[in-house]
Amino acid sequence: MQAPAMYFWGTGRRKNAVARVRIRPGEGTILVNNRTIEDYLPRFFWKTQALEALKVAGVEGKVDVLVRAHGGGLTGQAGAIRLGLARALLKLNPQSRPALKKAGLLCRDSRMVERKKFGQKGARARFQYSKR
Repeated sequence: MQAPAMYFWGTGRRKNAVARVRIRPGEGTILVNNRTIEDYLPRFFWKTQALEALKVAGVEGKVDVLVRAHGGGLTGQAGAIRLGLARALLKLNPQSRPALKKAGLLCRDSRMVERKKFGQKGARARFQYSKR
């Protein structure tokens, strides 16, 4: 019986989305919530953004990627996958840190939706002022 392959973990967050990413050396299989990445992220931009770290680290087609993503929308999930994948690749190969850092893949995008204020229409929108 073959020993189980070792996984490297990384967690990524973006907006309200969270992605738990596992990678291991393999033949390049990418599954997001048990679906292929083309099926889960239909837009080209989402897919390229999510897999950018693989290209920068130079391990495209050399690692298997398994992702559990939830929360937010697909844009946020793609950004969360991007950060989680970069963090997992850092654990797999610490020498890839300068390339990942230069590409800006190790920074969490902290932009969140601003909350709606009471007595107003939205986060920034105000009711129209009437002098008379």
